[in-house]
Amino acid sequence: MKNGSRVKGQGSRTSKHGLKYKRVLLKLSGEALMGDRGYGIDPATVEYMASEIKKVVDMGVEVAIVIGGGNIFRGVEASVKGMERASADYMGMLATVINALALQNALERIGLQTRVQSAIEMRELAETYIRRRAIRHLEKGRIVIFAAGTGNPYFTTDTAAALRAMEIGADVICKGTKVEGVYTADPVKDPTAKKFDEISYIDVLKFNLKVMDSTAITLCMDNNLPIVVFNIKKADNIKNLIKGKKVGTTVKKQNEKLKMKN
Repeated sequence: MKNGSRVKGQGSRTSKHGLKYKRVLLKLSGEALMGDRGYGIDPATVEYMASEIKKVVDMGVEVAIVIGGGNIFRGVEASVKGMERASADYMGMLATVINALALQNALERIGLQTRVQSAIEMRELAETYIRRRAIRHLEKGRIVIFAAGTGNPYFTTDTAAALRAMEIGADVICKGTKVEGVYTADPVKDPTAKKFDEISYIDVLKFNLKVMDSTAITLCMDNNLPIVVFNIKKADNIKNLIKGKKVGTTVKKQNEKLKMKN
């Protein structure tokens, strides 16, 4: 049984299946579930997400998911407007549980066994997070959705994704966004922005690129866990990056100069 620690030799486990990654942590923002709406959950978008995840599960990949809650409530924004930060963050954690249940429902409707594990205990809705139980679910082919972040205020769901990925021994964090990868600037606002094919953790921090928050990037850097940032809205992107095709931007330990796509 895989013990969940990130150990050398995982490459043989992945290559045996003809896949670059065998166990992945998919990080989705709450906004990814909104679709074209300005708030809440768009059922069609959630169904699309579920269908994309199914393509990966059908390949034999073990999938864990961390989802944000920004489509319902953002603790940081509320605290800026005067709400006490810890309370605001707990409210944000509860929003992630709502999203997790919505995604679980969509996944189960297309035949995928799914478990929601919450960092905040709520027995009637979800399992309490237990690392070894989560790993066992993955080994049995179940999807595990980690809800309520880390269970602590002042930490984002990005940090929760990095932490859970480390705990379950994931090979990579797949960060789904609305753009094609990591750019020198916001490509929506700056049409001259250039996309990186690869970039180092240090350069992400140095240039303050909004990949994940600095705590999450540092945690991944310290444990040498790669992050692939990709466009979640483009069909088959998750499947293709699992196969090792060039998709999005890979953040990893790198001594070379920045590789930039012209």
